[in-house]
Amino acid sequence: VSNVEEGLTIYRKEKCDLIVTVGGGSAHDCGKGIGIAATHDGDLYDDYAGIERLTNELPPIIAVNTTAGTGSEVTRHCVLTNMARKIKFVIVSWRNLPKVSINDPELMIGKPAALTASTGMDALTHAVECYVTLAANEATDAVAIRAIKLVGQHLRRAVAYGEDIVAREGMAYASLLAGMAFNNAGLGYVHAMAHQLGGFYNLPHGVCNALLLPHVQAFNLQAAGGKLGEIGTLLQDNNPDLAGLDTIPAIKKLADIVGIPKSLE
Repeated sequence: VSNVEEGLTIYRKEKCDLIVTVGGGSAHDCGKGIGIAATHDGDLYDDYAGIERLTNELPPIIAVNTTAGTGSEVTRHCVLTNMARKIKFVIVSWRNLPKVSINDPELMIGKPAALTASTGMDALTHAVECYVTLAANEATDAVAIRAIKLVGQHLRRAVAYGEDIVAREGMAYASLLAGMAFNNAGLGYVHAMAHQLGGFYNLPHGVCNALLLPHVQAFNLQAAGGKLGEIGTLLQDNNPDLAGLDTIPAIKKLADIVGIPKSLE
């Protein structure tokens, strides 16, 4: 929120009429927050946290993506942290959608391995959660399945060989498709809990997701066992390290392979 306030001051001082965001989810969401604050009175958390509470059009946003994770460049979600309250909250509205989104894998080359792993596991979490959510449908399923396969094919190599443009492009597509899927089908308990972990402890969002994902899906087996059973097979595509593993062990092993810590300590 403090970043949004600083950006709003510059936006008004320079009499801006559009916003260009360059970066990952934090940069895009900050830009959306600036757009919201520029066009709406009141407190971002108290007055606008939740779903479709915005009433005015935002300035045009051009989102240039540099990480493969959040999909924020194509979603209606604006995730912000109130540092004073240690709360991470979401402003969800179709008014938040950027007018133009640019995903260029060349902009992702050179990103640190830990960032690549964290954001990549965020993309996987988006795809898995929206695949088993109650609002899933044939269209979102098709996109989520493709995203899961792409993560299985490319995440390990993108982490280990950051200059591999094929792996970077594969993960860029995975992130984009997962964003499109959850933008329409929603997410689940992983994100509900990960947001609070991230807000309270100031931890990377993707790491929180990766730690929670297998445990939440183990709980979901009772209701979505059929779909969850397919995910392990999808992750194994061109990834021999995951061969023969069921979904929950496959998720855990992929997280371990790419260097996600096993605990928050």
